[in-house]
Amino acid sequence: MSEPNDVTPEASASRPAGRRERKSLLLRLDPAVHEGLAKWAADDLRSLNAHIEVLLREALKKAGRDVKAAPIRKPGRPPAGE
Repeated sequence: MSEPNDVTPEASASRPAGRRERKSLLLRLDPAVHEGLAKWAADDLRSLNAHIEVLLREALKKAGRDVKAAPIRKPGRPPAGE
């Protein structure tokens, strides 16, 4: 039995080149925490999702649990065509 977020071979074949599999996660936050994170993400020219991923990667590294994950795109607008 597969999880709802698993990528099927059909979906994998239709994914544009350069796109990697992503896992979904429902995260419930206090509204004040959400607002603070959203402002911080905007200051760094990142989406809230990308900013949370950066923070989680930094926390993993600091805890000695660094993972081999694909690099995150630099902050700001993506180049045309992406």
